[in-house]
Amino acid sequence: MSSDMVTLTIDGLPATVPAGTTILNAAAAIGIDIPVVCYHPNLTANGLCRICSVDVGRRLQAAACVTEVAEGMVVNTRSKDVLAARRTNLEMLSSAVDLSEAPHLLDLLVEYDVDTERFEGMEKRTSPVYDDNPFYIRDYNKCINCWRCVQVCAEDAQYTFALNFDGRGFHTLIGTFDGDGMPDTTCVFCGQCVGVCPTNALKPKREFLLEQGVDPDEHDLRLATRGLGRQVRPVRAGVVVRVNQVDVGIARQGGLHLLAGVRFKPFHVGLEHDLDIAARDAFAKPRMPILARHGCH
Repeated sequence: MSSDMVTLTIDGLPATVPAGTTILNAAAAIGIDIPVVCYHPNLTANGLCRICSVDVGRRLQAAACVTEVAEGMVVNTRSKDVLAARRTNLEMLSSAVDLSEAPHLLDLLVEYDVDTERFEGMEKRTSPVYDDNPFYIRDYNKCINCWRCVQVCAEDAQYTFALNFDGRGFHTLIGTFDGDGMPDTTCVFCGQCVGVCPTNALKPKREFLLEQGVDPDEHDLRLATRGLGRQVRPVRAGVVVRVNQVDVGIARQGGLHLLAGVRFKPFHVGLEHDLDIAARDAFAKPRMPILARHGCH
C-alpha cells in the first residue's frame, strides 16, 4: 500500500483513502452518512457541535469532521454510546435554543428520537432580536454557535471580520466588536453569513417582514445579487421572497453577494428586477471611513 494512502474500517466496511482525509469524508466516500450541524463543506471545520462524533476505540469519541484517518483505524459511527451522545447533545441544544426554523436539526430530533422535554425548565440562551440594517435580521435566540457566520466573514471568505463571539461559557453569543450595530462595523452586507446560517438566526429582512404580514415595499430594503451561481428561493405565490447562495457559494468560489444599498424589489420569476445604483452609493459612501479605519478595502 502506498504511504500516501490509508486503509481503515468504518462500520465493518473497508475504506482506502488518501492520508489526511477526515473520518467524515472517508465515510462519505463509501456511502456512510455521518450527521453534521456546525460543519460546512466550504468552511474550516472546528468540531464544535460534536453531532458528528464517532467511536474510534479511544476513551473519548472523536469529531469526524476534524479527525484524520489512521492506518488500521476501526470506526463505529452508530454504536450505542455514539447514538446516546448524539441524542443527549441534541436534547441539550433543543432545551437552550429555539430550533423551530432549523429544518436539518428538526429532522435530527426525529431521527434520534430526541426527548425535547428532558431538560425542560433549564436556562435558555436569550438575546434581543437585532433589526439594525436594511438587509437582514439577527435573532440569536435561534443561534447554535456553529461559528459559520464568523468564519465566512473572516479568513474563510470575506476577510471583513465584522462578527465574532461575545460572552463566555453558556452565555456565549455571536456579536459585533464593541456591540456596534452592523452599519457601524466593517460589514459590507455581502450576505455570506445569512447564506451559511443553518437555523435562520440570520434572516433576510424581506422574508422576515413577509412573515410578519408587513409589505416589504413600505420599507427601504436594498438587495442585489453579484457573482456566479446565484439562486432564488423560496417562491411564494410566484413572487421571490428570498435570495440564497447555492451550496458551493462562498465568495471566493462565485457565491452570492447582497450588495449594500442596491434596491431589489420583489419580482416574478423570469422578469428583470430594478437596481437603484444611486441608492446603493448613498448608503455605502458614508460607511467608507469605517471600512478604512478597520483596514478593509
